[in-house]
Amino acid sequence: MCGIVGFLSPGRPAEETVARLMADRIVHRGPDRGATWSDSEAGLALAHRRLSILDLSAAGSQPMLSADGRFALVFNGEVYNHRELREQLEATGHSGVWRGQSDTEVLLAALAHWGVEPGIKRVNGMFALAIWDRRERHLWLIRDRLGEKPLYYGICRGSLVFGSELKALAAHPDWSGTLDRDAVALFLRFGYVPEPHSIFEGIAKLAPGHLIRITADDLHALPSSKAYWSLASHVTGPRRQESDEDLVDMLEGRLLKAVQLRMEADVGLGAFLSGGIDSSLIVALMQAQSTRPIETFTMGFDVPGFNEAVSAGEIARHLGTHHKEFYVTSQDALDVVPDLPYIWDEPFADSSQIPTLILSRLTRQSVTVALSGDGGDEFFGGYNRYGQGYASYRKLAMLPGPVRAAAAMVMRYAPAHALDRLMARLPWVTTFPAVGDRLQKLARVAQASDIAGFYAIVVSQHHGGDSLVLDAKAPQVLADSPSEWPALDDPREAMMYVDALTYLPGDIMVKVDRATMAHGLESRAPFLDHKLVEFAWSLPMSVKIKNGKTKWALREVLARHVPRAMFERPKMGFGIPIEHWLSGPLRDWAGDLLSGERIRRQGLLDADKVARMWRDHCEGTGRLHHQLWTILMLQAWLDSQSRMGQNQ
Repeated sequence: MCGIVGFLSPGRPAEETVARLMADRIVHRGPDRGATWSDSEAGLALAHRRLSILDLSAAGSQPMLSADGRFALVFNGEVYNHRELREQLEATGHSGVWRGQSDTEVLLAALAHWGVEPGIKRVNGMFALAIWDRRERHLWLIRDRLGEKPLYYGICRGSLVFGSELKALAAHPDWSGTLDRDAVALFLRFGYVPEPHSIFEGIAKLAPGHLIRITADDLHALPSSKAYWSLASHVTGPRRQESDEDLVDMLEGRLLKAVQLRMEADVGLGAFLSGGIDSSLIVALMQAQSTRPIETFTMGFDVPGFNEAVSAGEIARHLGTHHKEFYVTSQDALDVVPDLPYIWDEPFADSSQIPTLILSRLTRQSVTVALSGDGGDEFFGGYNRYGQGYASYRKLAMLPGPVRAAAAMVMRYAPAHALDRLMARLPWVTTFPAVGDRLQKLARVAQASDIAGFYAIVVSQHHGGDSLVLDAKAPQVLADSPSEWPALDDPREAMMYVDALTYLPGDIMVKVDRATMAHGLESRAPFLDHKLVEFAWSLPMSVKIKNGKTKWALREVLARHVPRAMFERPKMGFGIPIEHWLSGPLRDWAGDLLSGERIRRQGLLDADKVARMWRDHCEGTGRLHHQLWTILMLQAWLDSQSRMGQNQ
């Protein structure tokens, strides 16, 4: 796990000092070592920051040249099948002596031997890489299939710049950093900036499963990418017909393999354990394949309804892991808020970034690699929108229009705060978490006329992001384009497909990558093994959601390792009490960032609309804390950009 940067400036000698300066901006991603390499005649420079995981010797250092000197590689990630690839290379006549045991050397040899595009198709891993062909004068940028590792690229005054994080690109002397207002509108709608867009004009994110081949002649405009792997090609095939028990057996076997591949490391390894289905299953399968207790880590919170440490501890004791619980206070969480804009580079409003960041820092004190349960929801039907949300939509859709409108009105003006207080006093068995928020969303769902409308509502924070941003029009994205969705019989599968291509890489993976890498911690997600993903899409929906239970197949596998009573409980999530904070300890901070004077001076948002939202929140007449948090994350990011500009 590392950080990569580079640039291609045709007609100008490559300055390695610039590449080194860019890499220094992301030293947190690779605190162990840094190095640069250049092809001065071509105007190309590469730089790398290393977090040593496999083969800790200098034999695994980057940038790395192929045995024949033709290719130069910088690589961020892990190749999980590197041993298998090494055997295949040796069997097909790979010449020369291996310098070490690193997966980087195997990856480079595979791309050189089979060709870049055929070679990358053989790789099972998470990666973002750049490889320079010195003979053909081609630069390739490639990102892994599910978007675990980030890769930004763009044209700045005739130079192609690329890297793991935007802050590295901003260190290049040709950087301009012009804000993209249309991308701001996208952010306000979703709480993140979806691929291929970025918050800056002319800078893009390489889409998951895509590659780009670039030459000096391509730099008059942003190069277009090509898919080397497509989720769409795996979602419309026939579903398996085996019995439910056989399918669960097959799933367990594939999960065991995915976990096993991700347990190889020459440094300390552990796992995040939240007490939910996904992380508990990953830990159970790790422990089943380990001769010693697995290191597991959980963060407890001092706010009722936001603490899963108790259930995680029960599961850890049952499995026999070496478990650590880190209890933090609201103040501990509040203290990291000023750091969020710099760590995430772009505005980012998934509030679970805060506990994820804190847990990553604490986990890094014990291990360098941590497995996670990310991806289980998207591929095995875990989100509420596939379960209760979709069921509610179907029931509402059966009502006549006037009745639906009346129901929406009742839910919109229901005493949400009072309902939440009532639910908090009930036994946990009967608690329906965040009922106030759910009622507000259900009121909007009642207005949906079709499944695309339903999906657009449930994934949006602001439904009118365009109207909040002055002189902006949000680009159309996959969530708005049902004509681009594959033909699937079950609407829930359509939503899972779109989530896998948008929310997973744009939100979940961004959250985890930045939070972990900010502290030099590598996170690995077995559920994102592309072979497991392809298998998941061969399963019928009847084993993903059964009798109203989401992730049924995963629950059945977990039940073979953990008593059901330990995990069959309401999901709390990994969030923070935003509403409480904005009404209490963060009220002054929020009020300052949302002040009409500040917003008018910036000239980006509609100050009157923002003021109205903040007033409704403060007076308790509107439940708008999630929408306000999105605006606050934008304002905090703008504030940090202004300070950085003043310091340069």
